[in-house]
Amino acid sequence: MKIITPLLVGFAVTQVSTLTTSAYLHRALAHKAVRFQPGLALFLRFFLWLTTGVKAREWAAVHRKHHAFTDEEADPHSPAQLGWMRVQLTNFWLYRRVASDPVTVEKWGRDLAPDKWDKWMFDRGPLGLAVSTVLLSIWLGWWQGPLAFGFHIVSYVMLSGAINAVGHTFGRRPFSNSATNLHWLAALTSGEGYHNNHHGLPTSARFGGKWFDLDAAWWLIKVAERCGLAEIRRLKNEPASA
Repeated sequence: MKIITPLLVGFAVTQVSTLTTSAYLHRALAHKAVRFQPGLALFLRFFLWLTTGVKAREWAAVHRKHHAFTDEEADPHSPAQLGWMRVQLTNFWLYRRVASDPVTVEKWGRDLAPDKWDKWMFDRGPLGLAVSTVLLSIWLGWWQGPLAFGFHIVSYVMLSGAINAVGHTFGRRPFSNSATNLHWLAALTSGEGYHNNHHGLPTSARFGGKWFDLDAAWWLIKVAERCGLAEIRRLKNEPASA
């Protein structure tokens, strides 16, 4: 039982991290489909710093380049070019290779200049990861804490890889693009598994097309909107209920 608890905690952290990545990094920052109020945006950035260490500007730049060259040679992580298994297993390094190129980041992230919070805290990713490990160790114990955080990191990286690998190889294609829709992947990634829908309507904050689709990031955005903490960018070809 001692090993189950840290694994469950790690998986829970992964789910909240994936939710935050989808809602903030992906839908708000990369595509500007939603605008969060500054206080909520700062909280989401702080959580991502603690759990992923990702630099927001780099993430958005790599993703925008992916949309510009989807499954072409210049795509940072295309299973059509590299094979889905390679993207699944090496997605982290494929991402880092492009994110570490200052020319790419400047071109695709020029509107996302670092602010004071980035300079003081959020660009120091390893520090955030270290703080999380210490906090989990204090809570769970000297070996359960690092185990929980390690399991989270592996899970987060593998799910991110699945979105780019499995989500461009297997599943349904209601829109005419190379991405796919998979309910099970959407359930594990806060709606990111509706990847074909997203490529069909990239500036929509809603990835699930039907009311029963498992789009947790969209549910978070809707709650934030009703609380006056978010403004959703609506498209003319989206239903009013969206």
